Amino acid sequence: MIAAIPFPEIAPEIFTISLFGMDFSLRWYALAYIVGILLAWRLSLAALKRPALWRSTPPMTPAQLEELLTWVILSIILGGRLGFVLFYQPGYYLSHPAEILKVWQGGMSFHGGFLGVVLAAWIFTGKHKIPRLEAADAIALGVPAGLMLGRLANFINAELWGRPTDLPWGVVFPGAAAQDCGSILPGLCARHPSQLYEAALEGIVLLSLLLWLAFRGGALKAPGRITGTFLAGYGLARYIVEFARQADAQFITPENPMGHVIPGFSMGQLLSLPMILIGLALILRSRRA
Repeated sequence: MIAAIPFPEIAPEIFTISLFGMDFSLRWYALAYIVGILLAWRLSLAALKRPALWRSTPPMTPAQLEELLTWVILSIILGGRLGFVLFYQPGYYLSHPAEILKVWQGGMSFHGGFLGVVLAAWIFTGKHKIPRLEAADAIALGVPAGLMLGRLANFINAELWGRPTDLPWGVVFPGAAAQDCGSILPGLCARHPSQLYEAALEGIVLLSLLLWLAFRGGALKAPGRITGTFLAGYGLARYIVEFARQADAQFITPENPMGHVIPGFSMGQLLSLPMILIGLALILRSRRA
């Protein structure tokens, strides 16, 4: 018998309230978004309130950061949803356009949310004449905290699990789809808890590195270094974890069991490569500044 860890009995809903014949639930996923955004805001604010960390002066005021927060929240939701629709299930949503608005049913893309934040920050900084690279450094500083909470929520929701494994820390996720391992492993299907791998790499490790660079390593005095480290770090972490993460069902066929969108690359890896390259370019640029 293969050693495996049973999935913990944690409901996706924290609590549910019934009012006027309707049920209103607070889900762990929603709470992760809320707390993650607040943590990112507080970390960015802490850096902005310490002028000595910056090359000259902080790129924006706390009031401007609060205004930008509203833009960021909207861009995460819109970009994340549209990214999922365009990158992962365009055919389905072209046939069911009304489903695009049903964000409460799940389906968000980090890469789409990231592009949404980039666009919103570009417009906002241009409007207020804020130095863009330094503003990007302030924003990027706290993002891994939100990523960590989001991946933990993915685990609680028993979604985005990994490929089948016989390693002792494999998790037996519930549901017919998770238990469909084909003939790869006999008996119960244990899978890589790839959500936890991502929470550790994209969250804990990357957050620790960025905080050290910003508050101890003087990186905020070199515009673009924090942003570059975040982009390269996230891209590399996601690229690595994709080897253990189950591809989305729409990419898997009998001829393509690994779910590669082009030979040797999953969609997550393909989208992460530009982030790694841009991140490295920003780090090199910051070293020359």
